[in-house]
Order: sequence, then structure tokens, then C-alpha cells
Amino acid sequence: MRIWVDVTNSPHVVVLRPVIERWRADGHDVRITARDFAQTLGLLERYGLSHTAIGHHQGAGLPAKARGLAARSGALVRWARRNGPFDLAVGHGSNDQPVAAALLRIPTSTTFDYEWATFQHAINCRLAAAVVVPEALPAQRLDRYGARGKLLQYPGLKEEYALADFEPDPAVLVELGLDRALPIAVVRTPAEMSAYHRFHNSVFHDVLDRLRGTQTVVLPRTPAQREELAGPGLIFPTRVVDTQSLVAYADLVVSAGGTMNREAVALGTPVWTTFEGRLGAVDEGLIASERLRMLESVDQIELVKRMRVGGDGVDGGRVRRDPALLAQLLSAPARR
Repeated sequence: MRIWVDVTNSPHVVVLRPVIERWRADGHDVRITARDFAQTLGLLERYGLSHTAIGHHQGAGLPAKARGLAARSGALVRWARRNGPFDLAVGHGSNDQPVAAALLRIPTSTTFDYEWATFQHAINCRLAAAVVVPEALPAQRLDRYGARGKLLQYPGLKEEYALADFEPDPAVLVELGLDRALPIAVVRTPAEMSAYHRFHNSVFHDVLDRLRGTQTVVLPRTPAQREELAGPGLIFPTRVVDTQSLVAYADLVVSAGGTMNREAVALGTPVWTTFEGRLGAVDEGLIASERLRMLESVDQIELVKRMRVGGDGVDGGRVRRDPALLAQLLSAPARR
């Protein structure tokens, strides 16, 4: 089977990497296209995943997203015609690929775990043959996007599959000059360019002021964010780092995004969310179970060394799920 995978944001690389490896181990030919945005290309290179870079982020707002959709979808059509034919197209919430695949009559699978990205899902769910989401996400929330009859659901968090084979590497601490004997914090910036997160988060800036002068690593999403936030007393990596190992060794994570929050949950690291958009079902469940906490005031934060149950930097009680299940669900349209 020939499978075309499109990745448009850095977290998608982490999620789809074990799925791609499983398909290749089973003898399938997998080709990857990628959008130049955040650390997407750097992560693909770090994992040794050869790819073709096509397009870049066109900016915030629906008009810019519509222009970007048209431009990149056309470029993907041209690429797929040169490199096809394909039996299946797979993306993580990508809109560009489903449009291109529909024009080329390639069956598509899409996967995501946040249901309120309205513009995005109104396109990818309608065009997809399979919509792969967590069991925690109520099916009726996706009906308005045209997903009825297409849902394939899996138990747990996608990060429990993505990190199933993960063991932390202390090299990241050496790379960043961090002392394991002292508390370590990791802060991920808000996704201000996302259509579902158009908020200036004052709490987030208070967090940086509170943690300044400690071993706090800040992970900006864009060069503009790095430029805005740069200053003394905080650590800004100069290139893509082993984020999962960094989170595993951290004593505190504060993130306005979704994937890093859930990676911290999966790795047993205390995590606070500063997300100001509409909470999705997955995060609602994590907050209800107190595996994720909502940060409303900077006074809630306390950076101290945490007790570790076992292992080299990762608490016990981790849930590891076989990514073969995701590979099976995502490839369902090609097996029908």
C-alpha cells in the first residue's frame, strides 16, 4: 500500500511518527509532505523522517487561512500527481491534504483530539472517509462537521500511543545547561496564530515574570514570539530540542497548547494549562480527574523538586498504548 502523510504542525510529527514506523515495518511505502511552520521540519529531521516541504503558515484570521488553503492544496495536488498514485492520504487535522486528495480521488483519514476548530473540521471531516478521535470526544460534537458514520475511536490519549516507546534522554539537560538537582520548569507559548485561540493571555506573561531567574525553559512557537519574550533569566533553546525528555525531567509544565499538556500528563509531570479558548472534551476529562489543572492566577504556581516514583526522570503509572491500533484505524479506508 502507498500512503501519503501530510504534517502541518510540530505536534503532529510526534503523534504520527510511530504510526509511520509501524506502516513501514509492515512493508508499506509511506511518503511525507510537511508545512514549514513552528518546529515541524526540524522535528522531522530529528526523527530521520525524509519529507518534502510544501508551503508555510499564511497568518492568522480566516481570510489568510482560506488563501493558504487554496495555495497549499494546489501545490499538494501537483506534488501528488508527480509522486503518486497513492492508496491513502493521512493527516492530523490538515485541510490542505483532504482538498488535494479529494481532487485526486484518494481516500483520506483525518485524526485530531480537539473538536472546536470549526473552520478546520468543517472541511477535513466532510472530505475524510475516516475520522479517528479519542473515545473521550462525544460523537455528537462532530455531527455538525459531517463526521457522522465516519468515526473510529480509540481509548486513552493520543500521547499514550505516541510515547509508548519513549524513554527520556538526559542529554537534553546537558545541552541546555540544566542542573537536575534544582527545579526545572518548561513553558510553552500560546498558539496565538490559531483561529481557535485569538486571545492575549495576560496570565501567561505573569507566569514568565514569576519564573524568571529559575531554570525555566521557554519554547516559543514562532520567531516573532521568541523576539517578543526574549530577556534575561529565561532559557530559550536555539534549535529544536528533545522536548519529550525535557518534559519528563521537568518538575513543572505550563502550556497554553494542548499536545504538550497531554504529553506531560502521559509522562506524569505536573502540568498547568493557560488555554483561554473553549475546552475540548479530552481536557475537560483530564481537569475533572485532576491530571491537568487550569491556571487562573500565577500565585497557584510553586516550582519545587517533585517526588519521583521510579525510573530515570519519569514517574511510575505511565500508560503505554500500542500505536498499531492507530495505524489500523487510520488505514481503514484503504482496506475497505
